[in-house]
Formats: sequence, C-alpha cells, structure tokens
Amino acid sequence: MHAAFFLLLGASLARYLIRHESEGHTGWVVALFVVFGLLYLLGRFLAPPPPSGTRPDARYLAWVGAVLTVWVVLLALAPSAAWCAMPLFFTGLHTLSTRTAVSLAAVLTLLVVASKLRFAQGEFDPNAVIAPPAVAAVGTAVLIHLKRQAARQRALIDDLVRTRRDLAATERRAGILAERQRLSTEIHDTLAQGLSSQQMLLQAAERVWHADPDAARGHMRDAAEIASRSLTEARRFVHDLAPADLAERTLAPALAALADRESGAGLTVVFHLDGAPGPLPERVEAALLRIAQGALANVREHAGATRAALTLTCLDDQISLDIADDGRGFAVAEAGGASAAAKGRPGRGHGLPAMRARARQLGGTLTVESEPGEGTVVSAAVPRARALALDTSERGTS
Repeated sequence: MHAAFFLLLGASLARYLIRHESEGHTGWVVALFVVFGLLYLLGRFLAPPPPSGTRPDARYLAWVGAVLTVWVVLLALAPSAAWCAMPLFFTGLHTLSTRTAVSLAAVLTLLVVASKLRFAQGEFDPNAVIAPPAVAAVGTAVLIHLKRQAARQRALIDDLVRTRRDLAATERRAGILAERQRLSTEIHDTLAQGLSSQQMLLQAAERVWHADPDAARGHMRDAAEIASRSLTEARRFVHDLAPADLAERTLAPALAALADRESGAGLTVVFHLDGAPGPLPERVEAALLRIAQGALANVREHAGATRAALTLTCLDDQISLDIADDGRGFAVAEAGGASAAAKGRPGRGHGLPAMRARARQLGGTLTVESEPGEGTVVSAAVPRARALALDTSERGTS
C-alpha cells in the first residue's frame, strides 16, 4: 500500500506538470506534492500506527490530520491528487473506529467529486460523479471486512491463549492430585504399615509383660526391628521414594526378604518363584513390592491367617504376583473389594485401592478372590510388553 501511494503520487505530479505546467503557481504545487510525500513518509517513523485492536494515540491522530489537510489543499490545486485517496484511506484511516473512518471516507469522496466537477472541461462526465463514490464504497466495504476479520482473529487468539492457560492450570492441578495420591500410597505402604505393626507388637508385649517377660521382650525386639526398617524406609522415602529393599537387590530376593520379615507371631509367610523374572524396570519392581507389602499388611491386620504365600510367576507374556492366605476371608461383592474388618472403620480400607492404582499405572490388573472362611488371594498381573516399554522409556529419560 505504501508503494502504491508513492507510485500514484508520482503519477499525479507528472500528470499535473503535463496538463498544468503553464499555470503560475506550479512551483507551489510541486513543493506541496513534495511536502505531502515527506509528511507521509515521516509519519511511518515519527507516528507509527497503533497495535491492532487498540486506540490510536494523539501523535498518530495529529499525523492523520496533517496528511489529510495537506491532501485537501493539494486536491484544490491539482485534481490529479485524487488518485492518492485510496492508499491514503487504507494506510491512515484503518486504525480509526468504523464510524469515524466511514464518515471521513464520505467527506473525502465528496471533495474528490467536487474537484472533478470544478476542473471538468467540455461536456459533463458522469464518471466524475459515479466513479469516486463507487470506488470509495468498494474500499470502505473491504476496510470494514478486514477490520471485522481482525477483530475475530483477536478474539480467537485471546480464546486460544485463555484455553491454553486454563489447560495448563488443569494439568498442574491434575499433577498435584496425582502426586498427592502417589505420596499417600507410598506412606500407606511403608510408614503406616510399620507403625501399625509396632502398635500390635507393643500391645502384645503389654499384655504379657508380667506373665511372660521373655515373650514381651521378644515383641519389643520385633518392634525395634520394625522401627529400624521404618526409619530406613522413611529416609529412602525422603531421598527418592524407592523401596529400601530394592536398593541392593532385585525383586525376587526382596520378596523373599519380605516374606522372612513378615513371618512370626502366629503367621508364616513363604515365597515361591516360578520362572526367571529377568531384568525389570525399577518402577515395575517397586510397584510389585509395594503391592506385596500392602497385601501382607491386610493379611496381618484383618485376615487372622496362620499361613500366607507370595508367588512370583514369570511367563513369556506377563509377570504376576499372587498373595494367598488361609484367613477368615470376606465377601468381595459385599465389601466392594475392601476387607470386611476394614469396612466402615475410619482411616482404613486404603490398601486395596492403592494396590489397584499401582497395577493400573503399570498397565496391569489386580484381582481379589475371597469367600468367608476360605481365605483370600490377591493377584497382580503386568504385561511383559508393558514392562519392557517402561524400561525403554526410563532409559530414554535417564
């Protein structure tokens, strides 16, 4: 549009010199053409247009007023300057409000028509009256359309920015909630279980403190060992939230050590390994170990069992972990997956949902089979392909 303005300005000056060179004020008109061009050019640097969608400042309005004033004076002296109206209209008036721009366009059009009629020679030319309004109408329609398009684009961009901001806030909240859920699960599977075991042992020691001092001291020693392990878990939990049992061993030895620790005080826990687990991602090993810890905690606190078995089965397509006990069992459908003893007790019943969440995060499943008086079997199965995919992703991010 700037190039069109200067091209038409030069053509208008040339036309004036060809047709009106004999007039006495030619020098003033040429000087006015030069001033008009310089004023237009300087305005691009001294009075830049306002950003789209904002109101023009006083400096820009002063530049528009000065350019229009010079153009009106030039139009009165040289009618060929009317050709500069269209680029001037688009470059100067598009930043004004629609009502103001249309009003100025109408005034400028009337001035062009008056100039054409004033300098008309010979017969009346209908184009002098029809052509300027027609061109001005087309230019005004295009201008209004462009302004509406720009307004819609600004609204769309604002909406996209707002949507991105809301989405980021939603993802941030979801991340916070997921992290809180993960932390609550970790605390339940480590510190809460250790404190519960210590409480049971201390209560047992208190009951036989006078009748059987040796048994009471045994319970105290077991409570002290659990406190030591819980302290180790807490330090590991603070450090990197990884199970302490997996710090220097793989999953199978860690499950065997867990079975040995949980044995005693009327409960015998044995571990069986079926197949070779091979290398597993730390995330999979940690989740399966936590599931075993949570299931054995439920066995110890609610099942009243005398024997439990941990079985790690490694097949070609999946890895499964079964925790079976010979306890009192419960009705799975009635209890909704929680143990009957835990049902309705404040602060309890978090174990099975946490285990299900861990299995689901690994792309696996967790099932519970139980009947009153027939014990309970908790089974977690993780597809080996999913485990290998987790291993690949962990290596890629490390």
